[in-house]
Amino acid sequence: MICVPATSHRYPLHCEAQLRRVFAQTMPAVAYTNGRYGPIAEAAISIDDRGFQFADSIYEVAAFLNGRFLDWGKHLWRLRRSLAALHIKGVPSDAALSAIAHRLIARSRAHDGLLYIQISRGVARRDHPFPAASRPTLVMTARRFGFAQRIIQQRTGIAVITLPDQRWARCDIKSTGLLPAVLAKQEAAQAHAFEAMFHLPDGTVTEGGSTNMYMVDKAGTIFTHPISAQILPGIARDTLLAIARTNQLRVEERAFTIDEARAAPELFLTSTTAPILPITRLDDAAVGTGKPGPVTARLAALLWDEVEQQTGWRADAAPFSAF
Repeated sequence: MICVPATSHRYPLHCEAQLRRVFAQTMPAVAYTNGRYGPIAEAAISIDDRGFQFADSIYEVAAFLNGRFLDWGKHLWRLRRSLAALHIKGVPSDAALSAIAHRLIARSRAHDGLLYIQISRGVARRDHPFPAASRPTLVMTARRFGFAQRIIQQRTGIAVITLPDQRWARCDIKSTGLLPAVLAKQEAAQAHAFEAMFHLPDGTVTEGGSTNMYMVDKAGTIFTHPISAQILPGIARDTLLAIARTNQLRVEERAFTIDEARAAPELFLTSTTAPILPITRLDDAAVGTGKPGPVTARLAALLWDEVEQQTGWRADAAPFSAF
């Protein structure tokens, strides 16, 4: 639908949402850095920040749709969990972090997007042990993100490659030390795939480069790796499994293997930036029929219902024209 003024000064009401989104695209991404708000291009931290020197920092990514956060309380819980694991103290309260986050989104003028939070141990002379006295560095950014593209991908499916899991032994901490994931995601991109599926030497599937992985067997049971130090406790994972169980879908938190995945009729993944996507190709072979399966499709519909309940964002009204 083309939006043109109904008069010389006003647009029809049905165009207002589209116009707001188009306007948001022109707005620069904004940042909060240790008390200061401003354009990302002007944000800066010290070269001696331990997040820069050692990846001595944690991060969190939360989605906001229609200007409202999705699963915000769960993201704050995981952020605190990661901070405790790294013994980083002196971080503002959840209420203070929430106030900063909402203020940042308002300044960004974005309706749909991603909030990125990074907290390091702070600035100190470069030395491996914790500094005797340092104040955490707190950075947040808000950027526009088009979730409508995920709805399109849900209809077509995505390709995934398999790679050995070469990460450290504490994958449950959302640390900024992401080099193995960076290399894996680059290898996936070079193979024209969306993601890499990690597996251990015995073939056990752990998770993806930035996603949790799932298998659906012929009986319709959903399998995913149980919570442990080998995987990140995904927020989208937690929400999806709760939705599945509420709707009487069978779920087993049990690790599956690469061989099982190759023989499965359905595979899918979840993350904050990709709430649920069907995997229709694994390495060089089709998954099942090569098309998104019925269990994944049902979960996707249920998940978007949950998104609408929390944020008011409707998948059937997504602005596909923006992409």
